[in-house]
Amino acid sequence: MEKPPSFGDQESRRKAREQAARLKKLQEQEKQQKVEFRKRMEKEVSDFIQDSGQIKKKFQPMNKIERSILHDVVEVAGLTSFSFGEDDECRYVMIFKKEFAPSDEELDSYRRGEEWDPQKAEEKRKLKELAQRQEEEVAQQGPVVVSPASDYKDKYSHLIGKGAAKDAAHMLQANKTYGCGEARVRVGGGG
Repeated sequence: MEKPPSFGDQESRRKAREQAARLKKLQEQEKQQKVEFRKRMEKEVSDFIQDSGQIKKKFQPMNKIERSILHDVVEVAGLTSFSFGEDDECRYVMIFKKEFAPSDEELDSYRRGEEWDPQKAEEKRKLKELAQRQEEEVAQQGPVVVSPASDYKDKYSHLIGKGAAKDAAHMLQANKTYGCGEARVRVGGGG
């Protein structure tokens, strides 16, 4: 059995067409905004390239799509770009001229949210080199022999006992099978 044509069907089709038209208009607006954003970024990147005094440029935080567009513009221009920041709302892009590409230390600094200071980095690098040289010197000297100020066997001789048991305790050697532990002698009786 067929349904008779109803007014509601025509009304719902009209609303669907209007909604599709609004959606298409929004998509066109978004597309136009992306094109305008790309042009603006191309101009900023071009100005950056022309300015010989700048070696890097930090952009304001932007959304994922805008960052993607900027990375593409930078790649086409032959520059280097990186995104920094934890949250999506505060992620930003920094661009660098190829001849002034950042070092790993500089990138790590930006990833931690710190400003890059070449002088501090040089000081840290020198300290690392000094520490490494000191470690190498210590390693070349060989193992360090540690000798305690007193013999623990004498300290606890009152527990070990007197006579032959005491002499036996003083002659014990480290049990090499189990590492550096000492063999234990039980003197006396009871539990």
